[in-house]
Amino acid sequence: MNVDSALVRELAEMLAETGLTEIEVEDGDRKIRVSRAVTAAAATVAAVAAPAPAADPAPAIGAVGVDAGKTALANAVKSPMVGTAYLSAEPGAANFVEVGQAVKAGDTLLIVEAMKVMNAIPATRAGTVSKILVGNAEPVEFDQPLVVID
Repeated sequence: MNVDSALVRELAEMLAETGLTEIEVEDGDRKIRVSRAVTAAAATVAAVAAPAPAADPAPAIGAVGVDAGKTALANAVKSPMVGTAYLSAEPGAANFVEVGQAVKAGDTLLIVEAMKVMNAIPATRAGTVSKILVGNAEPVEFDQPLVVID
């Protein structure tokens, strides 16, 4: 098998840039998979280095970021794949949804780009967008909460 070392390097750089742990490319009967190990020690150091939360946290509606409350994420629409989240159809365009906006089941909330394919992520139910948990052009993992609809 003839291995394209430039492609392998490019995939490895993509892993480093996006923070993903694995990427796989298939071309006909040839398949290249590049992965990197994530150590538990690195996760522990990150947790220790993170700033302590405020004594009385009052999360703002629509705050972008990760919400630690499991009950708040019960109504979250989750990513069906690993990729990059985009809040609008193109740079400079208005976001698909904003916090406080009413949505119907099937309305597009955002797009997740995976392997150069743009995948619309629809609302799973009708309601009001209460939180957007990802930023524009942010890498997302499978099953990661993206948007909370109450």
